[in-house]
Amino acid sequence: MITTLYKDFTFESAHCLPYVPIGHKCGRLHGHSFLVRLEVTGEVQSHTGWIIDLAELKIAFQPILDRLDHYYLNEIPGLKNPTSEVLAKWIWQQLKPSLPVLSAITLRETCTAGCIYRGQ
Repeated sequence: MITTLYKDFTFESAHCLPYVPIGHKCGRLHGHSFLVRLEVTGEVQSHTGWIIDLAELKIAFQPILDRLDHYYLNEIPGLKNPTSEVLAKWIWQQLKPSLPVLSAITLRETCTAGCIYRGQ
């Protein structure tokens, strides 16, 4: 049986978007309460009944979360232009080597806006 499992994480960060038109509100320093949903897809193991232990997922993501939470995203290497799309891809690149079953990252920067990245 193939399924997709997910775990949500939240963090607070500030950023500004340097390439928006002059006067655009996102060009000013501002913050978000981000929600990151990590999805893993794979075969459910017959012995455990799961794809991966959610505790393993948390352990794999914790160092990345520690780099993002309560930081100015623009100062993190690779996040000069920290749009939701760029940030989702950056998280993927940090996490995928240690989590091969990673299948998608959903990043929400507000209650109504975000993106989904599937490593393409």
